[in-house]
Amino acid sequence: MTIPPPSAPQPRSPRSSSTQSTKASTRETGLWAEALVAQWLKQQGWKILQQRWHCRWGELDLVAHQPHRQANEATIAFVEVKARSSKSWDLNGRSAITKQKQSKLGKAAALFLAEHPPLMHLPCRFDVALVQVHPRFAKSNRCDRFSPDSPSEIIIQLGQPIGFPSCCLSLQHYIPAAFELLE
Repeated sequence: MTIPPPSAPQPRSPRSSSTQSTKASTRETGLWAEALVAQWLKQQGWKILQQRWHCRWGELDLVAHQPHRQANEATIAFVEVKARSSKSWDLNGRSAITKQKQSKLGKAAALFLAEHPPLMHLPCRFDVALVQVHPRFAKSNRCDRFSPDSPSEIIIQLGQPIGFPSCCLSLQHYIPAAFELLE
């Protein structure tokens, strides 16, 4: 992939610079939240098939497979990860999964399955992981530290704060089969 040369700097007001910084920080926090949920799922026996899978309908945060001893019991989960601060106005991410969002996730999941025919016969569900952001703990020693180099060293438990380079997160709720596929 080639990276285009930087364009001439454009003057920015302090507000737009702050907004861009906030967007970058929010995006980074979202990526760490997905890493946290992926690690928790692995510890629950799931295999992560894809992270941040993109298509024209949007993005699937995580696609996970839970194998069972009997092949007909295996499951595919399309996991939507929502990271929110404790002051969130959308019920910690619950209300962000609107009917429109559910429809887009359903279409994205159908495209994913079309690209992976061996998975099409497995039961599928849409899960939601709600992650709380604890900014005041980001630089404290009051939470375990997550290392991208050795993520399996920390056992992730619901509600347990885990420190990342720029924030502290905790998986508050994991809702299996949070919604049904909409037509």
